[in-house]
Amino acid sequence: MEENILELNNVAIFQKESLILNEVNLTVEKGEFVYLIGKTGSGKSSLMKTLYGDLPLKKGSGTIVDFNLKTLKEKDIPFLRRKIGIVFQDFKLLPDRTINKNLLFVLKATGWKDQSKMNQQIEKVLDKVGMKTKGFKFPHELSGGEQQRIAIARALLNNPELIIADEPTGNLDPQTSVEVMKVLQEINKAGKTILMATHDYALILKYPAKTLKCDANKVFEVVQKAV
Repeated sequence: MEENILELNNVAIFQKESLILNEVNLTVEKGEFVYLIGKTGSGKSSLMKTLYGDLPLKKGSGTIVDFNLKTLKEKDIPFLRRKIGIVFQDFKLLPDRTINKNLLFVLKATGWKDQSKMNQQIEKVLDKVGMKTKGFKFPHELSGGEQQRIAIARALLNNPELIIADEPTGNLDPQTSVEVMKVLQEINKAGKTILMATHDYALILKYPAKTLKCDANKVFEVVQKAV
């Protein structure tokens, strides 16, 4: 039996009173790599915010990593976010501390206590993204691509069931985008489920996968044709 990490049924997504997306039905199975595409303003970010609890689900039903989005309480959100790793376009690293301390901050904030276990976990995730030797550096000492690798490492800290990547290559040049994409592909091959919003059609053609499109208040699957 396939295990669904994410399932939305007849969902409507609102920003305040405005309807952004309507009649959203989608499933993401464990281990899938799924793209989410669509023009700016088409609802990609609103959909992702609903998935990690930033926007409440008012209409329809949905589950994500065994959490019911319809009945999700404020106090449940930190637990939901331990099971979801989020990668942002603009890295969101804390500039006043080293990479190791950035990652340590997240572990402490999510309930880790044992210093040696935290250190091991930090080393492990940095190794996964090829940044094992960079932990002592500050974010400004790293290139954009390196910072995004750190952001991916941060998303892996709590061994999440799902990684949501919101335009992870949006601020990167094409070559660096491919390098970051390779890291995400490796993580997916190791069994992690990834949902990635992107504008980068070149990447989708290079690494084809299931693709969902936001357009005209709807979300639907599109078949990518090889060019």
